[in-house]
Parts: sequence; structure tokens; C-alpha cells
Amino acid sequence: MLNIISAAMRVIEIPMLALQRRLGINRLAWAFLLPNLILFGLFAFLPVILNVFYAMTGGDNVLLADRPQVGARNFATLLDCQNYLDVNSCREDKFWRAVWNTIWFVILQVGFMVGFALLTAIVLNRDIRARGFFRSVFFFPVLLSPVVVALIWKWILQREGVLNAFLDWTGVGGINWLVDANWAFGWSVFISVWAHMGFYTLILLAGLQAIPRDVYEAAMMDRASAWRTFRRITMPLLAPTMLVVLILALIKGVQTFDEVYAFTGGGPGTATTFIIQYIYEEGFAGAPRLFGLAAAASLLVAGVLVVLTLIQLRLSRNNVDG
Repeated sequence: MLNIISAAMRVIEIPMLALQRRLGINRLAWAFLLPNLILFGLFAFLPVILNVFYAMTGGDNVLLADRPQVGARNFATLLDCQNYLDVNSCREDKFWRAVWNTIWFVILQVGFMVGFALLTAIVLNRDIRARGFFRSVFFFPVLLSPVVVALIWKWILQREGVLNAFLDWTGVGGINWLVDANWAFGWSVFISVWAHMGFYTLILLAGLQAIPRDVYEAAMMDRASAWRTFRRITMPLLAPTMLVVLILALIKGVQTFDEVYAFTGGGPGTATTFIIQYIYEEGFAGAPRLFGLAAAASLLVAGVLVVLTLIQLRLSRNNVDG
């Protein structure tokens, strides 16, 4: 077996040596990167470029050649508002309802998720009994499909669901969780936190374990309190990991779609309609299919995410330099 592998390696070595002589040792790395770059450009850069072209066209035809050029009209339609705080004054009011729903969702979801993930990571980093079991329990929801998560909680929270059956049994009385706008929005935040918190807990746990133990031992020798140790040692050394978690959580929060769509369908009304669902419905589920409007909305979302990410990176760099 080893002879076969050795012979195969010698055969592969012949063209690689020829390629090295042709390109030189410094350029040889590009030969290995080229297949990945081609795939990345084909499935990442090309769709973005096509999206820009679609955003500049109108109509409901799929082929770009059959779509009339409208310039920035789609962007103007989305941004046409007398008062951005009053969605009823906007020409595309459904878009701005989705925007404000997404903003509130991201604020609540990211805040609660990062906070609970940090608290959970700190607890799981301690020497507690059954630590491996609890780590698995908190990470388990991440392994579930978003649609499965949504259907499980929908089964629990529907009018004749498990939770209402328990409330009826206790005499409290059932609640129409998915009919009331506030409850539906609140449960959407809770389910998203429940489903994804384990992933960020794992990242923060890795960051905590990377902090040298001798730093904590020195703090104990100086008789520093637990709060002072957390504020002066844990958080500063965990800051780079926290930045990664915040950026990932922010991007994931803005892109929320499948869980909420399977859970509430965007309702009741537009209470849980978020920006990605708006893009999906305008571009694929609506009639007529407004590809240009959906493409323009997706580019606006991408631009906002890039700006927020750059701001977070700048703030982190300033903290490090300071």
C-alpha cells in the first residue's frame, strides 16, 4: 500500500516541479489558490454584480436583456419618505415596516443573545459537575434545522398547543400567542436566541479558555474581587472574541428569515415581517415579481451591514490603540 502511495506521489510531483519552474516559487501559491478563487468569484462576486444590474432595471422579466433600464428609480422608491419614523408616510411602507421590525429585532436579539451567551460561557468555563453534558445541551439547538426549530415552537405555542394546555390545566387560561402582535414578536426574539445562543457560547468559551490562568492567579494573590477581575482582566482579554461574536450576531440578526417565516409567516399582519422576508416576497413570492425592487433592497441591506461592521472594527481598533 505504501509503495502505491509513494508511486502516486512521484507521478504528481512531475507536473508540480514543471509548474514550479514555470511560475517560480513565489507564484506557485496562486496555482493552488486559483480553483478556490474561481469558485468564490463565480458564486459570490458574480451574483453581487448581477444584483447591481437587476437593481438598475424594472419589469418582471427574468433575463436582463428583456428588462428596461430605470437607473436609480428602485432606490428612490424605497427611500421616498416624508418622515422615516412614520412608515405610513413612505411610498413603500411595507419596506419600512420591515426595516423597523428588523432594527428592533436585532437590538433585542443581539443584546439578549450575547449577554446570555457570555454568562453561559463563564459558567461553563468553571469546574462544575457534568460540564461536558451542559455544554452539549446548550449547543444542541444549533444542530437543528431552522424550520424544525420553528415547527417545534409553533407546536408548543399554537392555540391548542402544549403551553396553552398547561396554562389551562393550572387555571390561568390559554393565550393566543401567535395572534397577538407583541407576543408573536417577543417569541420570535426568544426562539432565535434559544436556537443560536449555543454557537456564540462556544466561541466565547474558546476565548475564555485562551486567557492565561496565571493572570487570574495573580489577581487572586492581589485579593481582587470577582467583579474587578471580570472587569479588569476577563473583558479586556475577551474583547477580540466579543467583537467577532458581535459582528457575526449582527449579520445573522439582520439576515433572519427562515425561522420566523416558518414560525409566523411574517404575521400577524406585518408584526414579524423582516427585511429579508420583504426581499423574498417582492422578488420571488409576489405577483408581479419585482426583481429590481428586491435587488435594490438587498443592496441597501448589504451597504448598512458593511458600514456597521467597519464602525465596530474602528471602535475595536481605537480601544486597542488606547
